[in-house]
Amino acid sequence: MNRSRSLRRRSAVLVLVAALSLSLGTGVVAAQSFEGVSGTVVVEDGETVDGIDGVAGSVVVRGTVTGDISGAAGSIHVVEGGTVEGSIEAAAGSLRIDGDVGGDVAVGGGHVDVSETGRIGGDLEAGSGYLSVDGTIDGDVRAGAETIVLGPNADVGGEFRYDADSFTEDPDATVANGVVQDPGIGDDVGGIGGGFTVPDWVGTVYGLLANLLLGAILLAVFPVFSSGVAGRVADGPVASGGVGFLTLIAVPITLAAAAITIVGIPLAILGAFAFGLAIWVAAVYGQFAVASWALGLAGADNRWLALVVGLVAFALLGLVPILGGLLEFVALLLGLGALAFGLRDAYRARRGGPAGGRQSTLDEVGDESAGSEVSS
Repeated sequence: MNRSRSLRRRSAVLVLVAALSLSLGTGVVAAQSFEGVSGTVVVEDGETVDGIDGVAGSVVVRGTVTGDISGAAGSIHVVEGGTVEGSIEAAAGSLRIDGDVGGDVAVGGGHVDVSETGRIGGDLEAGSGYLSVDGTIDGDVRAGAETIVLGPNADVGGEFRYDADSFTEDPDATVANGVVQDPGIGDDVGGIGGGFTVPDWVGTVYGLLANLLLGAILLAVFPVFSSGVAGRVADGPVASGGVGFLTLIAVPITLAAAAITIVGIPLAILGAFAFGLAIWVAAVYGQFAVASWALGLAGADNRWLALVVGLVAFALLGLVPILGGLLEFVALLLGLGALAFGLRDAYRARRGGPAGGRQSTLDEVGDESAGSEVSS
């Protein structure tokens, strides 16, 4: 009876994890448009969608959005080569345009950047903490920010009207209708709701809370398996990282090959969803494992403390340019490799388990695997 209740409890929590993955996890836009809530929305290179409207941890456009992007996000990035044929109207922790936006851009954000390769076909209206324009804007610019930088490659076809505590204009910048300082526009510009700005830390806090929730669920439901993942990272970081790297390459290739056939398309879509969830789980496990190893050296062997310390530390490191992203990527590889090893061992333990139709839970498999390793 106790075992039956335990299985029902675990099943219910797994359903909760699946629901969270739909609302907070990593996802790829697979339909003609996206509406709703997601952790990451990605329009891949060569992909075309009608529009994006919702709330997301991040939005990345490598392909083409024929309509508009609107809503709220921790970050929005139109990659070089990516195209938004419509407009962008959003509240975002950060907005970076390296590609092409055909319409207007109205954004309230902590950091707004139009790079040398970026182009806006209409007007730019921004309320932000920091604004950098070093690309092409065919229309006017109205901006209120603490700091505004007009770079050497900036080419504004209309007027640049601004209000800022600090304003820097490179001598090589081109503004067709002149630059005008207007202290009265600060409260009138921004994304949704006019004058509303989202600090940089919003996206970071959003991701951290989602990761803490997922990590707490994993540790509560699969404590032995989670400890096993941390142990594998500590005992064999090179092996875990290597397997994680190979998995990161091999799985997308396999899914792409499956998608070639009509029969394989549904499997490829399900596989992409499962792999996106696995990446999220692996990232959390990797950061937890690194902190668990570090705290173990200090004699503080507590998995809950390791979860909080690991996720908070990596969230802060993620704010450091280049280095933070590199460390997060290494943690992801470690977690993905250790997760792959753990699932392999769980599969082998199930295949070699006693007959009679008894289905072991993942933690029981972890116990059996750990026991066999000790005895060997």
